[in-house]
Amino acid sequence: MEKMISSFDGAKLYMKAEQAADCRAVAVIVHGLCEHQGRYDYLADLFHKAGISTYRFDHRGHGRSEGERAHYTDFNELLDDTNVVVDLAISENPGLPVFLVGHSMGGFTVSLYGVKYPDKGLRGIVTSGALTAGNDNAVLGLPKGQDPHTRLPNGLGAGVCSVKEVVDWYGKDPYNEQSFTAGLCYALSEGLCWFSKKIEEFKYPVLMLHGEKDGLVSVKDTYNFFEKASSTDKQMKIYGGLFHEIFNEYCRDEVIGDAIRWISARI
Repeated sequence: MEKMISSFDGAKLYMKAEQAADCRAVAVIVHGLCEHQGRYDYLADLFHKAGISTYRFDHRGHGRSEGERAHYTDFNELLDDTNVVVDLAISENPGLPVFLVGHSMGGFTVSLYGVKYPDKGLRGIVTSGALTAGNDNAVLGLPKGQDPHTRLPNGLGAGVCSVKEVVDWYGKDPYNEQSFTAGLCYALSEGLCWFSKKIEEFKYPVLMLHGEKDGLVSVKDTYNFFEKASSTDKQMKIYGGLFHEIFNEYCRDEVIGDAIRWISARI
């Protein structure tokens, strides 16, 4: 099922919900900066084969959703848009456990979501290459005072993955954004500052995944998150030699399988 849904402020978001046969759980998948939900077709397909239904959506200003392209005025827009989809997944699947899975900026979103929405009853959260501390300084390093609508080129392509075909298609994908705004960087910076003061309030069961050679989001972000989160059920796995998009790397079946096994153990 594909449709446009209204977010908390009326913004229209493109959403895709897919039901797994013999469904035993639901996962809300949250994509990263300048990409879109369609880049998670392979991951979603493996989830479905494991009996996990999926809900995916394009962030505002991304893919087929409304909004100024790759722009935010407040980091809470990311969290609250996600919450609309989480609420929908919960209401449409009564009695089934619901999980969050977020990559990169999506990992930022689901991590902060865990602090802002501690009582949603989520069964667990999975992060992939999550931006949670800004150790690479790519976001925090943008000089203050720029017009928030100033556009910056998307230079992420070459570093997203070690698989050439993935990098080549990244630049050709019509739903990927070729630029983002200074306002997006400021919103993420504000969110990282907020999270740094509240990170110990994160208590959900969590699986943190990261590529050791991630050149876009430092693996130190995940080390930092793992150390400070108060979750009594937390696991971390760092994949040696992998770049940023571990769900698209040459051993993606292993990575996705790790996420599925972790989720399955908590159903």
